[in-house]
Order: sequence, then structure tokens, then C-alpha cells
Amino acid sequence: MYAVFEKLIRRGHLRIIDSHNKIRDFGEKGAKPSATVRLHDKFLFYKLPLNFSLYFGEAYMDGGITVEDGTIYDVIEVFAMNYHDMPPLPHKKLFSFILPMARFIQQHNPVGKAKQNVAHHYDLSDKLYRLFLDPDMQYSCAYYTDPNNSLEQAQLDKKRHLAAKLQLKPGMKVLDIGSGWGGLAIYLAKTFGVEVTGVTLSEEQIKIANRRVKDEGLEGKVKFFLKDYRELNESFDRIVSVGMFEHVGVHYYTEFFDKVKQLLTPTGIALIHSIGRMDGPGATAAWIRKYIFPGGYAPALSEVLPVIEKSGMWATDIEILRLHYAETLKAWRENFNKHRTEIAQIYDERFCRMWEFYLIGAEMDFRYMYMMNFQLQICKDIRAVPLQRDYIYETEHNSFQHHETLRKKSA
Repeated sequence: MYAVFEKLIRRGHLRIIDSHNKIRDFGEKGAKPSATVRLHDKFLFYKLPLNFSLYFGEAYMDGGITVEDGTIYDVIEVFAMNYHDMPPLPHKKLFSFILPMARFIQQHNPVGKAKQNVAHHYDLSDKLYRLFLDPDMQYSCAYYTDPNNSLEQAQLDKKRHLAAKLQLKPGMKVLDIGSGWGGLAIYLAKTFGVEVTGVTLSEEQIKIANRRVKDEGLEGKVKFFLKDYRELNESFDRIVSVGMFEHVGVHYYTEFFDKVKQLLTPTGIALIHSIGRMDGPGATAAWIRKYIFPGGYAPALSEVLPVIEKSGMWATDIEILRLHYAETLKAWRENFNKHRTEIAQIYDERFCRMWEFYLIGAEMDFRYMYMMNFQLQICKDIRAVPLQRDYIYETEHNSFQHHETLRKKSA
């Protein structure tokens, strides 16, 4: 293990104290970030090189690793900032050989299994999510038009950005696939006068979403259903999906886009907002797959675009959001830490360490490694959207002005 760390850690500094109290330093002393970790389990020395993220994450959750100087954030940042200099692991060729078979098993996602996977993460207590998300409970990448914006403002700007690409008009029928706690659907209905149908597989999310519709007086304008998108047969003028495509599974992409095409009117527009990867096809890290998102996978565009081509639809706009999710995760992590005592009372300290590791690791993926977000606009008709992208920013500006007028009236 130490030989691997010596080759890997060139920036920053990490000190490791093993179970025999032997001390080893890696990187440059005095450099930042810097941290010291103690390994309490003698077998970690042999396990970490085999599957670092899985065994390191489990050890941190269970107390097999403790941080004695610095923070767990510093530890993970040291590894992340050196990621692109990582030497090839001995078992990399074997991993490449078994990847197709492994992904087929890991991403097996038929209707019933999809609901089970969603429940693992999204049917946790809503109190947890209220403590670290923005007030609208947007659980996806925000859009920072200014790096100094609050999380709440960045999430509003994300909804405004999505709406601009959808080119909404009053009375249109909109489908929200993976509607979460209902914030986007409610925003679209209130701001643009459209009728929104939302579908989710989370029983906890739909309870809150339906309650919010009633509180907003939007009955008849917004409807939510506990249903898989594959079970729908209506037609919609617009389809939007935010943070759901990561749960579809590579082997179901043809089914997904064929269904979108079937549900979309001839001049309709669909918009898919998803986490993606810039390093080509891969696999979800074992720790994330086991503890956070079973069945989840963030695709490379090279896996998505060929399927759209075969579907016969147009990819009319692709936007890559790079550090936006890093900043979103930073805000979530800071909120989580502020309310850590309350969260530990809902669950326990092990759960807090698990989610701390998840939020930090995800932030590092976007800040230093290979993750990004993409927004993919799709149409059946080549003439469905304006020829120039100016319409996106004009619509965003008009939406902002409308929002400000409403805000001043209510003040």
C-alpha cells in the first residue's frame, strides 16, 4: 500500500499511523491540505489497495480509521487532487474485462427493482433533507450565475435556466420524470401557467409533494403519481427530468428515450439534466453503490448520444455544467455539519459519518476528478426550438423580471 501512496501523493501531505504505531509521511511536508490518519485495523494495510474507496469509506464509518490532525475533508482532498496522477492498479486490466458483465448486474433496473433502489435513498426521513437542502428541497446540481450566490438563489436560477430551455407557454402539458419533492413542478406551474404531471417512485417524496400542491392551491394544475415513467401513455408538450437519469441504467437507455419519444408531441421539447462523466464509460464506485445509490450510474455522453441518434430524435442543445455541483455539494455539506447533532438524533453517528463521507467524496469528484453535469435538450422536430441560443438568456431575463415584480407586489 505504501508504495502506491508514494507514487500517488505528490501534492498536499498525508501522514499515516498504522496499527503498530509506525508513522509514514506522503507528499510534501508543510503543504496544504495536510492531515494525519490512524489505521486501527491491521488488515486495512492489505485491503485498501484492492478497493480503496470501499474499504476506506467503511473503515471511516465504523471507526477503523480516525483523523488525528486536520479533517476527513482534508484527507479526501489530498487523494482527490492527486487522482489524475494515480498509477495504474495491478487489477485494472481484469476490471476492464469484467466491466460489461458487472455493469449489467449492478444496473439491473426493471420497474419493481427501480422502486426498491429509489426507496433506499429517497425514502429516508424528510427531516434529514430539510436540514441540508434549500427551502424548496432541490436535490440536484444548482446553477451558480454568481459564485457568491446563496444555495437558495442558485437553485432558483437552476429552475429558471431549465424553464428557459423548455420554452413554456400557458396551458402546455408538462411531464416531470423523477419529480422529487415537487419544487420544480410547482415552480413551472406558478410561473408559466402550465399543467404539470410529476412521477416519482419515492413514497416519502410524493407525500410531501402532494401536500405542497394543496398548500399552494394548485390542485388541477399540478398532479403527482407514484408511478414508473414506463407506465405512462399520455402525450406531453414538454418533458423534463432532473437528477433521475442517473437511476435509469445503461441497458435501459433505449427504453428510456423510446418512451420519451412516444410521450412527446410532434413539436415537443424534452430536457434531461443528469450527472455525467468526462472520462468515458465506467462503473459506479463500490462504496457509493453499496451505501448511497444502489443501481445508480452517471453516464458518459458517448453512452447517451448514440442511443438518441438511433431513436430518431434531435439533440438540439447540450450544455456542460462543470464546477456548479462542487459548489452545490459544498453548501449541502456545510448545512449538514451545522445540523449534525440533530441528524445524529434522527439516525446515529455512524450514519453521519457515512453521509459526511458521501458529501465530501461527491464534492471532490466534481472539483478535482471526472464528474460533471449535462443538460441535454431533445426534440422530434428540427424546428421545435429557435435557431440561436439567445432565446435561453432572453427567457431567463424575462422570468427574472416577472419574479421580481411578483416579489415586490407581495412585499
